[in-house]
Amino acid sequence: MSKRYIGGLISAFNSLKVANAPTIGAVSGALNAKACVAFTAPSCVGGGAITSYTAVSNPGFKTGTGTTSPVQVTCLTNGTAYTFTVSANNAYGPSAFSAASSSVTPVAAGTTGIFALGVANGCISATRDKYTFSSCAVVSATSSSTNSRYGSAAGNATVGIFTLGQTPSCSTTRNKYTYSTDTNGSAAAATNAGYGGSAAGNSTIGIFTLGYTCVRNKYTYSGDTNGTATAASTYSNFGAAAGNSTVGIFALGQTTGCTGTTTRNKYTYSGDTSASATASSIASKAGSASGNCAVGIFAIGANASNNPTTTRNKYTYSGDTNASATSATTASNYGSAAGNSTRGIFALGFGCSSAITTRDKYTYSGCVVSSGGAASVVSYAGAAASNGTCGVNV
Repeated sequence: MSKRYIGGLISAFNSLKVANAPTIGAVSGALNAKACVAFTAPSCVGGGAITSYTAVSNPGFKTGTGTTSPVQVTCLTNGTAYTFTVSANNAYGPSAFSAASSSVTPVAAGTTGIFALGVANGCISATRDKYTFSSCAVVSATSSSTNSRYGSAAGNATVGIFTLGQTPSCSTTRNKYTYSTDTNGSAAAATNAGYGGSAAGNSTIGIFTLGYTCVRNKYTYSGDTNGTATAASTYSNFGAAAGNSTVGIFALGQTTGCTGTTTRNKYTYSGDTSASATASSIASKAGSASGNCAVGIFAIGANASNNPTTTRNKYTYSGDTNASATSATTASNYGSAAGNSTRGIFALGFGCSSAITTRDKYTYSGCVVSSGGAASVVSYAGAAASNGTCGVNV
């Protein structure tokens, strides 16, 4: 072999001049057949500056290339578990690969709802159910960090943020549930301890009314940061909320005494403003809500006599109008709800005399109500979020 050939080979790849391997980080955004692979650049870049990084999946050897962390890998298969490695490239070739990442499983957006059961079998619980919208199948999800009830939840396509509520004392604790890995971690705490709150949001922020107060918090998903948002029009608790990508509609619930109100607030995300929204059809508290980009379906919960009802309202965002929606299959209150762009799943909570496992499936297009997959145990006073959002809910 000639020296000229050897020289050409060495100039194409020189193991002494390639960079060291990057340090693998977390994998996020495992959604719709994609994932974002984070890493730390190596301190030793070899004989020349790093020009790009390559992330590779296992299985499948799907690749993504970028100049900074994270690198996105596409063309994955939803429902398949993947690990990833990363190499650094310079003029002398690719580095060795990093260690493998933790395993993640991409999912299609709008497929799963996570229901924190609250009071389960008569006891405050950490139990969560994972509900698959397409099949109505219910399986266990990773539990919350502690037993809790009367919480609230909002989220985007990758994480659900759960304010735990009573644990059993009033708490500021929040959990971050990651859908792709079925893992639970800490989220930035609420500014005030409370329970009986409600929450709605878009793909970037969640607005949390804290309960037993008029205080609202703005939680930003990307940075896990919490700040204040424009307050509710009055002190309230045991409300419900739903929204689209621009506004959240908050039914205030109980404002004075022990009975509910018809008052609703319209919170606009872009301007952090709160205004009046069209009222509910009857005074109520302890309801729940879910919706899509056009309508929010509000299960009224308990009426002015504190009796559970089957009443539901349909709130249309574009016209700020309120109308009747198809009733629940049984009278109930202290339920929770989550959904995607076509249906909302309503866990009915507490019936006329006891907690129940019943869940209703509400199909928005025809206002049709049918049976959904039941809760794993009788329960009430829970909270729910889904891996939807974008336009809400995908």
